[in-house]
Amino acid sequence: MKVYHGSHIAIDRVDLSKCKPGKDFGQGFYVTKIRSQAEYWAERIGKENKTTGVVTEFDFHEYAYEDDDLNMLCFDGYSEDWFDFIMLNRANVQGRQVHKYDIVEGPVADDAVTLRIYDYMDGKVSKEQFLEELKFKRPSHQICFCTVQSLQMLTFPHNGADGNIIHIDDDIVETLMIDFGWTDKQATDVYYASKTWSRLIDETTGLYKKTWTEIYRLLLQELKLKK
Repeated sequence: MKVYHGSHIAIDRVDLSKCKPGKDFGQGFYVTKIRSQAEYWAERIGKENKTTGVVTEFDFHEYAYEDDDLNMLCFDGYSEDWFDFIMLNRANVQGRQVHKYDIVEGPVADDAVTLRIYDYMDGKVSKEQFLEELKFKRPSHQICFCTVQSLQMLTFPHNGADGNIIHIDDDIVETLMIDFGWTDKQATDVYYASKTWSRLIDETTGLYKKTWTEIYRLLLQELKLKK
Protein backbone atom coordinates (compact mmCIF):
# COMPACT_ATOMS: atom_id res chain seq x y z
CA MET A 1 0.00 0.00 0.00
CA LYS A 2 1.24 3.49 -0.84
CA VAL A 3 1.16 5.81 2.18
CA TYR A 4 2.18 9.43 2.57
CA HIS A 5 3.60 11.81 5.16
CA GLY A 6 3.22 15.56 4.89
CA SER A 7 5.88 17.79 6.42
CA HIS A 8 8.12 20.80 5.74
CA ILE A 9 10.97 18.48 4.68
CA ALA A 10 11.36 15.15 2.90
CA ILE A 11 11.64 12.20 5.32
CA ASP A 12 14.37 9.61 4.83
CA ARG A 13 14.67 8.34 8.43
CA VAL A 14 12.65 8.55 11.63
CA ASP A 15 13.71 9.13 15.23
CA LEU A 16 10.69 8.19 17.33
CA SER A 17 12.10 9.97 20.37
CA LYS A 18 11.61 13.26 18.52
CA CYS A 19 7.94 12.56 17.75
CA LYS A 20 5.56 14.56 19.92
CA PRO A 21 3.34 12.87 22.54
CA GLY A 22 -0.31 13.74 23.09
CA LYS A 23 -1.44 12.91 19.55
CA ASP A 24 -4.43 10.79 18.46
CA PHE A 25 -2.72 7.41 18.66
CA GLY A 26 0.17 8.40 20.89
CA GLN A 27 3.79 9.23 20.18
CA GLY A 28 4.88 7.90 16.81
CA PHE A 29 5.38 8.48 13.09
CA TYR A 30 2.14 9.15 11.22
CA VAL A 31 1.25 8.43 7.58
CA THR A 32 -1.97 8.23 5.59
CA LYS A 33 -3.16 6.39 2.49
CA ILE A 34 -5.06 9.54 1.42
CA ARG A 35 -2.56 11.67 -0.50
CA SER A 36 -4.73 14.82 -0.37
CA GLN A 37 -4.69 14.59 3.42
CA ALA A 38 -0.87 14.47 3.41
CA GLU A 39 -0.78 17.40 0.98
CA TYR A 40 -2.92 19.44 3.37
CA TRP A 41 -0.53 18.77 6.24
CA ALA A 42 2.52 19.45 4.07
CA GLU A 43 1.12 22.86 3.15
CA ARG A 44 0.12 23.64 6.73
CA ILE A 45 3.40 22.55 8.34
CA GLY A 46 5.35 24.16 5.51
CA LYS A 47 3.76 27.53 6.27
CA GLU A 48 4.51 27.13 9.97
CA ASN A 49 8.18 26.53 9.13
CA LYS A 50 8.30 29.07 6.29
CA THR A 51 9.14 26.43 3.71
CA THR A 52 7.40 24.70 0.85
CA GLY A 53 5.65 21.62 2.18
CA VAL A 54 6.83 18.18 1.07
CA VAL A 55 4.89 14.92 0.73
CA THR A 56 7.06 11.83 1.18
CA GLU A 57 5.75 8.57 -0.26
CA PHE A 58 6.36 5.19 1.38
CA ASP A 59 5.40 1.58 0.76
CA PHE A 60 3.58 0.02 3.72
CA HIS A 61 4.07 -3.74 3.86
CA GLU A 62 0.58 -5.04 4.51
CA TYR A 63 1.80 -8.39 5.77
CA ALA A 64 2.12 -6.42 9.02
CA TYR A 65 -1.56 -7.22 9.54
CA GLU A 66 -0.66 -10.91 9.77
CA ASP A 67 2.64 -10.60 11.64
CA ASP A 68 2.25 -12.25 15.05
CA ASP A 69 5.25 -10.30 16.36
CA LEU A 70 3.47 -6.98 15.83
CA ASN A 71 0.75 -5.77 18.17
CA MET A 72 -1.72 -3.86 15.97
CA LEU A 73 -4.90 -1.96 16.71
CA CYS A 74 -7.20 -1.02 13.84
CA PHE A 75 -10.33 1.14 13.97
CA ASP A 76 -12.56 0.68 10.92
CA GLY A 77 -14.26 4.01 11.56
CA TYR A 78 -15.35 6.48 14.20
CA SER A 79 -16.62 4.57 17.22
CA GLU A 80 -16.84 4.75 20.98
CA ASP A 81 -13.67 2.64 21.27
CA TRP A 82 -11.88 5.01 18.89
CA PHE A 83 -13.08 8.01 20.90
CA ASP A 84 -11.93 6.51 24.22
CA PHE A 85 -8.52 5.68 22.73
CA ILE A 86 -8.14 9.21 21.34
CA MET A 87 -9.00 10.68 24.74
CA LEU A 88 -6.49 8.38 26.45
CA ASN A 89 -3.66 9.55 24.19
CA ARG A 90 -4.64 13.22 23.95
CA ALA A 91 -4.53 13.45 27.75
CA ASN A 92 -0.96 12.14 27.81
CA VAL A 93 1.69 14.82 27.31
CA GLN A 94 4.42 13.27 29.46
CA GLY A 95 6.26 11.55 26.63
CA ARG A 96 5.62 8.04 27.96
CA GLN A 97 3.42 5.83 25.79
CA VAL A 98 0.13 4.88 27.42
CA HIS A 99 -0.49 1.84 25.22
CA LYS A 100 1.55 -1.15 24.06
CA TYR A 101 0.65 -1.25 20.35
CA ASP A 102 3.31 -1.25 17.64
CA ILE A 103 0.95 0.11 14.98
CA VAL A 104 -2.41 1.87 15.30
CA GLU A 105 -4.66 2.62 12.32
CA GLY A 106 -7.92 4.53 12.08
CA PRO A 107 -9.65 7.87 11.41
CA VAL A 108 -8.15 11.27 12.21
CA ALA A 109 -9.36 13.66 14.87
CA ASP A 110 -8.98 16.80 12.72
CA ASP A 111 -9.32 20.41 13.87
CA ALA A 112 -13.13 20.38 13.86
CA VAL A 113 -13.25 17.08 15.74
CA THR A 114 -10.67 18.36 18.22
CA LEU A 115 -12.83 21.39 19.00
CA ARG A 116 -15.75 19.08 19.78
CA ILE A 117 -13.44 16.98 21.96
CA TYR A 118 -12.77 20.11 23.98
CA ASP A 119 -16.52 20.71 24.18
CA TYR A 120 -16.94 17.17 25.49
CA MET A 121 -14.20 17.72 28.07
CA ASP A 122 -15.96 20.93 29.15
CA GLY A 123 -19.27 19.10 29.49
CA LYS A 124 -20.89 20.98 26.59
CA VAL A 125 -21.62 17.85 24.57
CA SER A 126 -22.22 14.23 25.54
CA LYS A 127 -20.28 11.30 24.14
CA GLU A 128 -23.45 10.13 22.37
CA GLN A 129 -23.92 13.53 20.68
CA PHE A 130 -20.26 13.61 19.71
CA LEU A 131 -20.36 10.17 18.09
CA GLU A 132 -23.62 10.99 16.28
CA GLU A 133 -21.97 14.03 14.68
CA LEU A 134 -19.05 11.91 13.49
CA LYS A 135 -21.38 9.90 11.25
CA PHE A 136 -21.38 12.84 8.86
CA LYS A 137 -17.62 13.39 8.77
CA ARG A 138 -15.65 12.90 5.57
CA PRO A 139 -13.51 9.74 5.58
CA SER A 140 -10.01 10.22 6.96
CA HIS A 141 -7.13 7.86 7.62
CA GLN A 142 -3.90 7.60 9.56
CA ILE A 143 -1.43 4.92 10.59
CA CYS A 144 0.83 5.54 13.56
CA PHE A 145 4.10 3.62 13.84
CA CYS A 146 4.85 3.59 17.56
CA THR A 147 7.92 1.34 17.86
CA VAL A 148 11.23 0.88 16.09
CA GLN A 149 10.14 -2.59 15.02
CA SER A 150 6.99 -1.24 13.38
CA LEU A 151 9.03 1.10 11.18
CA GLN A 152 10.41 -1.95 9.41
CA MET A 153 6.98 -2.26 7.79
CA LEU A 154 7.75 0.92 5.83
CA THR A 155 10.01 1.11 2.80
CA PHE A 156 11.63 4.52 2.88
CA PRO A 157 12.64 6.53 -0.20
CA HIS A 158 16.02 5.28 -1.35
CA ASN A 159 19.16 7.23 -2.02
CA GLY A 160 22.47 5.64 -2.93
CA ALA A 161 23.17 4.35 0.55
CA ASP A 162 19.74 3.10 1.50
CA GLY A 163 19.62 0.14 -0.86
CA ASN A 164 22.84 -1.22 0.63
CA ILE A 165 21.66 -0.54 4.18
CA ILE A 166 18.49 -2.61 3.67
CA HIS A 167 20.55 -5.66 2.70
CA ILE A 168 22.86 -5.12 5.68
CA ASP A 169 19.85 -4.87 8.02
CA ASP A 170 18.38 -8.14 6.74
CA ASP A 171 21.68 -10.04 7.04
CA ILE A 172 22.42 -8.80 10.56
CA VAL A 173 18.94 -9.48 11.95
CA GLU A 174 18.94 -12.99 10.46
CA THR A 175 22.41 -13.71 11.87
CA LEU A 176 21.44 -12.50 15.35
CA MET A 177 18.53 -14.94 15.27
CA ILE A 178 20.80 -17.81 14.24
CA ASP A 179 23.72 -17.05 16.57
CA PHE A 180 21.71 -16.35 19.72
CA GLY A 181 18.43 -18.19 19.16
CA TRP A 182 16.44 -14.95 19.25
CA THR A 183 13.06 -14.39 17.68
CA ASP A 184 12.75 -11.95 14.79
CA LYS A 185 11.24 -9.39 17.20
CA GLN A 186 14.07 -9.75 19.72
CA ALA A 187 16.77 -9.42 17.06
CA THR A 188 15.04 -6.49 15.38
CA ASP A 189 14.48 -4.59 18.62
CA VAL A 190 18.10 -4.98 19.74
CA TYR A 191 19.59 -4.12 16.36
CA TYR A 192 17.52 -1.02 15.62
CA ALA A 193 18.05 0.34 19.14
CA SER A 194 21.83 0.05 18.84
CA LYS A 195 24.35 2.84 18.35
CA THR A 196 25.84 0.79 15.53
CA TRP A 197 22.62 1.08 13.52
CA SER A 198 22.43 4.82 14.23
CA ARG A 199 25.93 5.19 12.82
CA LEU A 200 25.07 2.99 9.85
CA ILE A 201 22.19 5.18 8.68
CA ASP A 202 24.28 8.33 9.11
CA GLU A 203 25.90 8.55 5.68
CA THR A 204 28.60 10.88 6.94
CA THR A 205 30.18 7.98 8.87
CA GLY A 206 30.63 5.95 5.68
CA LEU A 207 29.84 2.83 7.69
CA TYR A 208 27.35 1.64 5.06
CA LYS A 209 30.27 1.08 2.67
CA LYS A 210 31.66 -1.71 4.85
CA THR A 211 30.56 -5.34 4.56
CA TRP A 212 27.71 -6.51 6.74
CA THR A 213 30.08 -8.90 8.57
CA GLU A 214 32.31 -5.97 9.60
CA ILE A 215 29.29 -4.07 10.86
CA TYR A 216 28.04 -7.19 12.64
CA ARG A 217 31.34 -7.46 14.52
CA LEU A 218 31.01 -3.82 15.58
CA LEU A 219 27.50 -4.54 16.83
CA LEU A 220 28.67 -7.52 18.88
CA GLN A 221 31.43 -5.39 20.40
CA GLU A 222 28.92 -2.68 21.30
CA LEU A 223 26.53 -5.17 22.89
CA LYS A 224 29.36 -7.16 24.49
CA LEU A 225 28.05 -10.35 22.90
CA LYS A 226 30.11 -13.40 21.94
CA LYS A 227 29.10 -16.02 19.42
